[in-house]
Amino acid sequence: MKKILVLVFLLQLSLGFAQIKFDVKAVEKFQKEINTEYADAKTSPLMADDLATFNTLDFYPINEKFFVTATFVRTEKEKAFGMKTSTERTPSYVKYGEVHFTIDGQALKLNVYKNIELSKKKEFKDYLFLPFSDLSSGNESYIGGKYIDLKIPKGNTIAIDFNTSYNPYCAYNNKYSCPKVPLENDLNIEIRAGVKKFHD
Repeated sequence: MKKILVLVFLLQLSLGFAQIKFDVKAVEKFQKEINTEYADAKTSPLMADDLATFNTLDFYPINEKFFVTATFVRTEKEKAFGMKTSTERTPSYVKYGEVHFTIDGQALKLNVYKNIELSKKKEFKDYLFLPFSDLSSGNESYIGGKYIDLKIPKGNTIAIDFNTSYNPYCAYNNKYSCPKVPLENDLNIEIRAGVKKFHD
């Protein structure tokens, strides 16, 4: 999981965080980079049988509707907690803030989190973790929801591109321990963007 987090984080650091407008080329680069990572036996989360036949991940069509400029609200005095995962592991996270945005006229809110241990590393000191699920989860999207990597904004707005949302490694291989999407981050809308589920 670490390598894909580094990949996506660095990619968005150079392309996503500075962008205030939708950028198709940034999404296409994200897709190319994640496919390259998954095709490489040294970095891929795929099981051997899947890797042997891997060509590309299945992506939703790139859609500007799922690029939003959200209002960022910093939440103060939050206590660290052990986030539930697909195993017994409970890594320490803290709710860092909330993002408020609108899609199809529907007002939506998600919490963003900071991984306590990861944030001690220089390259991840500004990293924010955005896990979410939606009405497509368990249908076209992975039942366990998806992730987006963000950076702490300097102001009170933050760009979120759901076209760069990706599956936990657990969607491909049950040997991994993946954070579960908190119930408060389940959206009552279909987010038909990013990586689709891998298997039926």
